[in-house]
Formats: sequence, C-alpha cells, structure tokens
Amino acid sequence: MVNELKNIENISIKNFQEDLLSWFKAEQRDLPWRKDQDPYKVWVSEIMLQQTRVDTVIPYFNRFIEWFPTIEDLATANEEKVLKAWEGLGYYSRVRNLHSAVKEVNAKYDGKVPDTPKEISNLKGVGPYTAGAILSIAYGIPEPAVDGNVMRVLSRILSIWEDIAKPSTRKVFENAVRQIISHDDPSAFNQALMELGALICTPTSPSCLLCPVRDHCQGFHEGVETELPVKTKKNSQRSVELAAIIVKDETGSILIHKRPENGLLANLWEFPNVELHEPFVIERAQIAGLFRESFDMNIKIEKNIGQIEHVFSHLVWNIRVYIGKIDSDFSQNSEWKFITLDEIEEHAFPVSFHKMLKLYKESI
Repeated sequence: MVNELKNIENISIKNFQEDLLSWFKAEQRDLPWRKDQDPYKVWVSEIMLQQTRVDTVIPYFNRFIEWFPTIEDLATANEEKVLKAWEGLGYYSRVRNLHSAVKEVNAKYDGKVPDTPKEISNLKGVGPYTAGAILSIAYGIPEPAVDGNVMRVLSRILSIWEDIAKPSTRKVFENAVRQIISHDDPSAFNQALMELGALICTPTSPSCLLCPVRDHCQGFHEGVETELPVKTKKNSQRSVELAAIIVKDETGSILIHKRPENGLLANLWEFPNVELHEPFVIERAQIAGLFRESFDMNIKIEKNIGQIEHVFSHLVWNIRVYIGKIDSDFSQNSEWKFITLDEIEEHAFPVSFHKMLKLYKESI
C-alpha cells in the first residue's frame, strides 16, 4: 500500500476535488434516484445497478418505487409481487436479500435506513460498496464506495497496478478514496467518480481529451491509460443443455412449476425442464423418460418449436423448447399449476422463459 500512498502525493487533492465536482455538477445525468437523497431510493438503485446498465435500470426503478414507494410498502409486500417487480433484471438473489433487509429495517429501525457503517453493513445483501454508497450519497458521510467503475478510474489516475479481480485489492482503493474524498460533499464526490467511469473513463477507448481530471491523471501522462486497470480473466462459463416443455391441457392452459426456494432463480416460475447430459444423441422418447424420472410425469412430446440461449455470468443455458401434453391425470399443488396465457402476467418468470413463451405464441 506504500506505493498507492506515494502516488496520491503526486496529485493536488484539493484541485482534483474541485475539477471533478465542477464537472459533475455541470454534466451529471438526470437519473430518477438523484431527484432527492432518500436513503431507501439510493439503496434500491444501488442494488439494481449491480451488474446492470443504467439505461436498463431506469424503468425498473421507476416501476419498483411506484409499487413500493416506502420501506414499509416493500417490507409488507408478498414475495411474489416483489419478484414480479424485479422480473427481467436477473440476479434475483439481490431482490430477495433487499426484501429481507428492508423487513429488518422496518422492524428494528422503525423504517429508517441505518446511518452508521456497522449497522448498515449488518443488513443482508449490503456489502462494502452498497454501504458506502448509501452512507455517502444519502447521508453525506465520507465513506468510500468502491465498485468496478471507481477502481478503473483510480487505477488510471493514481497509476495503481494491483489486480482488481482480487478481492483484497478493494482495500487499496478504499484507502485511496478515504484520502482524496471531499469531506464537504462526499455525496457528489462518490457519484462523480462513478459518473466519470461510466461516461468518460470507460473500459476501452477512454475519452481522455474530454476528461475533467486529465491534468491529474498519472496513467494518461505515462501513456498507460489503456493498460489499466489490471484485471485477470475469470474462468470460462459452463454450458448446460436443457429441454423445456410447454405442457398444455385440453383448455389451452399451460403448466408452470415453481423453482426451489434456494439456488439459481429461486422461487421464480418456469416451464418444466430437465438437463440433458447427452445432448447430441438424445431423442424425444428419452426426454419424455427424463421427465418421468424427474417429475413422475407421463408427457407426450408433440413437436420442437425452437431453441434458445440464455447467458448467466457463470454458465450458459442452451434450451430446446417443445410443446407437449400430459397423458395421465395430474394433480396441481403449490409448486405445479395450470394457468392461462393471461395469468402469465401475475407470475414472475426468468427472462429465458419469456423467450420460450414468445416461441410458443409464434407457433400457435
């Protein structure tokens, strides 16, 4: 960490703050969560923005706040409605953790988001970045909020060559932010670093000629801005082959299944599906056999209506989509039920299953 301290000494912190804040106040984007400094809205926006682009988040944020305008509204909402409000954003553990944490805030803190690092960090799903973002943006407390954008910006400005893919490197950047953050306006300062990374100091082809803090950037002056940050590549994604069947009854209703309450896409609804361990040789009769083994269902597969791909951060689903019927009597329960196409809107489905539903509608 000695190297980082030395690099900070190479810039005028006061001038850096002034240049960064002047730019942000003139050029910041008009985003709905910036209209006030409500800690609840800041919290929701930061959870949504994890692993999701700003343009994608805006309509989801507006709808979420419309449905759940206060902490009490979200705390008392049923999970099905909360998942439906999040439908399409992905990484559903984020909203389940948010829902759980908001219930705790409503019960333990009388609906007020905690304003101390210790208390806020104890909430489910609130890591160091989210805690720092809420404390600084909503409460004006000079805490670091270090995400990928901030690490990229500061690695270039301060010429930091530690690998940002390593969790331990975050401490280096948090230490740097603590030394350069504006104590007069930590809210604008942290947002400005994030904004700079989103608009100017981008991962590839940074717009250095437009950068308001270019004079302070050691990476630019050393001509190494495109080499920073140092980030080792993650392991490659695993591919999984699946077969999904849209099962109809005699009325045209379709069968849906609720996923387990733990694991990937927990508690969301889906069309029945099985993993294919031998995808290149498997026949319809074999797929029907897998459904019989997995779900004790006798399904007659009528036809294949296409194939879709859905990409997660750690795996890729390749899904063959079929239409079929159940040959025997079927008992509905809390995990399995037939619904009409109109009732689809009342249930939360992963994006991949909306893609299947589109194929189905095109086929009928």
